[in-house]
Amino acid sequence: MSDLTYCVDLGRLEYASALALQHRVVAARQEGRLPDVLLLVEHDPVITLGRRGDPRHILASAEVLERAGIAVHPAERGGDVTYHGPGQLVGYPIIRLEEHHLGAADYMHRLEDVLLAALADLGVAARRRDGIVGVWIGSDKVAALGVRIERGVSYHGFALNVNVNLGHFALIVPCGITDGGVTSLDRVLGRPVDWATVQG
Repeated sequence: MSDLTYCVDLGRLEYASALALQHRVVAARQEGRLPDVLLLVEHDPVITLGRRGDPRHILASAEVLERAGIAVHPAERGGDVTYHGPGQLVGYPIIRLEEHHLGAADYMHRLEDVLLAALADLGVAARRRDGIVGVWIGSDKVAALGVRIERGVSYHGFALNVNVNLGHFALIVPCGITDGGVTSLDRVLGRPVDWATVQG
């Protein structure tokens, strides 16, 4: 992903606003009015349900989620149920894949490669898991991936758990996976992780 021309830090933004912005940037990229763009964002607490997501994987009632201040939002991306919240670095690469000679599967592997390299730079040994998209530390997922491709342009992307509230993942079956947990960089490293360092 090093060929990206623009990288925009949106700061903290609720999910619906970020999704609307993605749609505008995707349209501009499809029409050739913008180069490739990477949007970085930290979301207010939200559970998103992918195109093939199973609503039963949201374990908490609407009342519990409301009390916790967690919204629920459908998403066009692939994958199942996931959580976004403060302390999680979310990246939305908006890329015309053919210009990078990438098919969908190759692109997902490239996203994994970027995350694995970034974690290695932080001294964290992570890995892939056969047959399941994402990035793992031991048996726990530290980064989830889910994208959509329309008219050759990708959007949605990845979510890397940095200093996120892991307790909120107990409200869902993350990505529909029942034989692995969820972790974060601060848990693995045993200390708070500098946000700017991760973004860099």
